Amino acid sequence: MSVGIFDSGLGGLTVLDAVAKRLPDVPFRYYADSANAPYGVREADDIHGLTRDAVTWLWDNGCDLVILACNTASAAGLRRMQEDGVPNGKRVLGVFVPLIEALTERQWGDNSPPREVAVQHVALFATPATVRSRAFQRELAFRAIGVDVEAQACGGVVDAIEDGDLILAEALVRSHVDALKRKMPEPEAAILGCTHYPLLQEAFQEALGPQVKVFSQADLVAASLADYLARHPNMLGEGPGGFVTTGDPRKVSDRATQFLRRQIAFSAV
Repeated sequence: MSVGIFDSGLGGLTVLDAVAKRLPDVPFRYYADSANAPYGVREADDIHGLTRDAVTWLWDNGCDLVILACNTASAAGLRRMQEDGVPNGKRVLGVFVPLIEALTERQWGDNSPPREVAVQHVALFATPATVRSRAFQRELAFRAIGVDVEAQACGGVVDAIEDGDLILAEALVRSHVDALKRKMPEPEAAILGCTHYPLLQEAFQEALGPQVKVFSQADLVAASLADYLARHPNMLGEGPGGFVTTGDPRKVSDRATQFLRRQIAFSAV
């Protein structure tokens, strides 16, 4: 009865941790495409192909429902996968939806015309590929008007996190926030548009200031998934839980254990 969670590397562990706490009776199969990480510097066609291959593996191994716990994959691959056709009885969901629901304070199924929302000036921190896709702005425009979104591509942050160099990652966060503030001096809200970034949420908040509301995805995705499974209990697959990676299982296990502060053991895909 497992649910698949896919990420290009270890950032999706922030989502896994939140959903496992929210749904302790559901086993999760986590797939880290560590051999091809980071995705944020790749072209859209490449990201789509890697994402499709990983999701297909999870489907074939008993996960009827797969969560793309990767904003880059959601931005560059999700819509295309859905347009290409999803096998009968399978589903793939991205991480943008819960975030936009929270920002606009309206449910995804609300198909009324776009309207004004409380937050007017939003800073988006994301990978270069997510920023290039403009997927967040596109989805937001379906539901809200008058929102000024300033995007900052945060080059190097994911690499530093994956390498375990959090001192460098925090320094890069401060640099990227400074660059964003030169373009938008007073954002009202900030979107951490990569599932690696919650590991650095305190650094983002400190650099932005206490007056900026920081939206992080892990808890939002967990709440959304709990609601989805309550409405679609048949989407619990029959595969086992666990952790798999396309990279070096020992190295990835060590990094994952460091991030989550509990023992994590990956096996090879």
